[in-house]
Amino acid sequence: METKHQSAGAPDLKVPLLLDQNQSKLQDLEAPGNHVDINIKDATSFFSTCFNGLNALSGIGILSVPYALASGGWLGLILLFAIATAAFYSGLLIQRCMEADSSIRTYPDIGERAFGNNGRLIVSVFMYIELYLVATGFLILEGDNLQKLLPNMEFEVAGLAVGGKQGFIIIVALIILPTVWLDNLTLLSYVSASGVIASAIILISIIWTGAFDGIGFQQRGTLINWEGIPTAVSLYAFCYCAHPVFPTLYTSMKKRHQFSNVLVVCFVLCTICYASMAILGYLMFGSDVQSQITLNLPTNKLSSRVAIYTTLVNPISKYALMVTPIVNATKTWFPYHCNKRFLSLFVGTNLVISTVLVALAVPFFGSLMSLVGAILSITASVILPCFCYLKISGNYKRFDVEMVVVGLIIIMGVAVVIFGTYTSLVDIIGKL
Repeated sequence: METKHQSAGAPDLKVPLLLDQNQSKLQDLEAPGNHVDINIKDATSFFSTCFNGLNALSGIGILSVPYALASGGWLGLILLFAIATAAFYSGLLIQRCMEADSSIRTYPDIGERAFGNNGRLIVSVFMYIELYLVATGFLILEGDNLQKLLPNMEFEVAGLAVGGKQGFIIIVALIILPTVWLDNLTLLSYVSASGVIASAIILISIIWTGAFDGIGFQQRGTLINWEGIPTAVSLYAFCYCAHPVFPTLYTSMKKRHQFSNVLVVCFVLCTICYASMAILGYLMFGSDVQSQITLNLPTNKLSSRVAIYTTLVNPISKYALMVTPIVNATKTWFPYHCNKRFLSLFVGTNLVISTVLVALAVPFFGSLMSLVGAILSITASVILPCFCYLKISGNYKRFDVEMVVVGLIIIMGVAVVIFGTYTSLVDIIGKL
């Protein structure tokens, strides 16, 4: 898909305007060490990179921010801004790592440059597990929202009665399965690169539901709920888990020195969007808001259905891009002479089956995403960039203001990992 001539500022199709977060992770994980500099005529503009960054930061996390705010109370908004600031700063640190060594092209490269092969392995493992659990979360999300639309559905499989939610998870997995078998995901990546549009549609639909469909914004909520703070922070962290994509965005730019401005635009706009959704959702439903705000919406209203349908379509198209890096990494465990096509079908099918089993065993969207945010997102997006920067720059050898700031961010990140993981696991175990 190439164009010979393009006007200034036009999006280049070699470096897609809709550069999907998961496609970038796929490239990062599949071809370490196989790097090619992007030709200046193929590089993306500032605007295109901003759109790509917004798409990377915009995801299903927007559905859970009202629940996060309800968990922590109104003062929990401070934590949203704190996580956003820490994630923004760690994004700047990734840029500095890239500037320090021109051979760095991907996020695992940063880990390898800092800590050798062990660093690459650690970064890659966190990315793989995050992709796997987010794909599992997609199935749970689909099951929850389809049950919301069709509450009285039940299924019978081999004489066994299957509940509506469980049946929907299995049906969605069967619909998704052929997309996992695809060899060429380019078209799917364009379809799934809709995080910005989907988030905007969902936000507008919910504003409309609250303002014009009789729900209103009368709930007062609580000032602070100390017990829910770890859950709130973990869910906020999940919203800012795009850092593995930042090296790809950086290397795709025409004017790489403007990347810090890209981060400013992306983080400010996404944080405004997340904060707006959190505040409006909490005002609409108060402490009764569910882990996905779409589950609170009245299904007899058009605006609610638009929000729910948008929520349903996006994960179906993104699932394959989430699991493809895992499929390709798993295939490397098998002998080289194995039939590649059969291997892709076998590994992809078994991976889908495994995510279905996990979704059926732990069908708690909010708790699972909280766990992902606590362990994986905060580690990959905050802690690892700080450690890698200190090692690559050598700044850990001296004590100055920057060292104090980075140290405080690491301490905050470790605290979130410990308390957020504990709270999420206790919550999941309590629901089993």
